[in-house]
Amino acid sequence: MGKFKIPSTPATTNKTIRFPNDVIENVEKSIQGKDCTFSAFVIAAVKAALEDISE
Repeated sequence: MGKFKIPSTPATTNKTIRFPNDVIENVEKSIQGKDCTFSAFVIAAVKAALEDISE
């Protein structure tokens, strides 16, 4: 068994952005009942978009 390493939390910055109401509703429906927050979903979606445009 490997040694336990305390995970580090990446630095974050608070940003305020406006979403269209229908986008908010669709995200909330998509994550309902799942172990995912709105912020985590948006971060994952942005990372996926950034990967797509860099290819």
